Amino acid sequence: QEADIAVAPLTVTSAREEVVSFTTPFLQTGIGILLRKDTASQDMSFFHFLSPFSKETWTALLFAYLLTCFCLFLVARLSPCEWNEPKNEENHFTFLNSLWFGAGALALQGATPRPQALSVRVIAVVWWLFTLALLAAYIANFTALLSSGSEQLPIQTFEDLVKQRNLEFGTLEGSSTFYYFKNSKNPIHQMIYEYMEKRREHVLVKTYQEAVQRVMDSNYAFIGESISQDLAAARHCNLIRAPEVIGARGFGIATTQASPWTKPLSIAVLKLRESGDLDYLRNKWWESSCLRQSRERWGPLEPPALGGLFLTLGIGLALGILAALAELSSSSRRTAAHAK
Repeated sequence: QEADIAVAPLTVTSAREEVVSFTTPFLQTGIGILLRKDTASQDMSFFHFLSPFSKETWTALLFAYLLTCFCLFLVARLSPCEWNEPKNEENHFTFLNSLWFGAGALALQGATPRPQALSVRVIAVVWWLFTLALLAAYIANFTALLSSGSEQLPIQTFEDLVKQRNLEFGTLEGSSTFYYFKNSKNPIHQMIYEYMEKRREHVLVKTYQEAVQRVMDSNYAFIGESISQDLAAARHCNLIRAPEVIGARGFGIATTQASPWTKPLSIAVLKLRESGDLDYLRNKWWESSCLRQSRERWGPLEPPALGGLFLTLGIGLALGILAALAELSSSSRRTAAHAK
């Protein structure tokens, strides 16, 4: 009885409805996780360039490569058109040459020997089409992977939040979010509530502003209303909200029970929604320039993103030098033996 109206990010709940009246919700929201990008970003593996394909896909690619090269070798042996001179019994498609031909096609470089028989050419064309589509998929996925950068969050869900040990997490003390986890029967939600209850003096915050500041200043994840977290992420470019949102609910304007203002305010909210004004205000204040700039901003790739490529190059160069030394040694021994 000290105020007529309360306008705030006030969630409509059954307990509150017993003592005040709420208007029609003016914003729909849920419960999300607010994180700082540098604390939540996933470290790139040294072989990050292999990430566009799964392990199963790389295994299938290797199997397809070996099978195709074997088929090239077999068909070239069977087809009489692939033999230069029957008396010489010479065929350029040895198994090693078939492997080299398949590797050249996979890198879109082409390689000798060139197929002459129709059967060999059919297999070659099919392999070329396969490698062309595969490389297009790899390039598209790799480009998307690099452009996303640190947006790859290891904490996608509340289950991920419970399993990790690097970040503390909490919510507003006495808020509807806190009681949502307290009353939930979900085992994951119960684990979150028990964590916050045991450490309530340390992880629960008094105000929303304190929560946002704590996320920015320390290894802390804030559990709260997703719509407010989106606003914080729009205003602070170093913050991001995890994808999962639970507990759909709405923000309403609170009035005293039996207040004459409740119905007029509800009608006004409905008119604003029907006219599109609520959507306009939502886009105006949440879709800030910070989000657009962060999506369009270009930045140089960090060394871990392509470190595996450089390592692979170094290993390949070392193998080539070792192979050359082995060939030189073998040839020298044969020449010395022949010339005594």
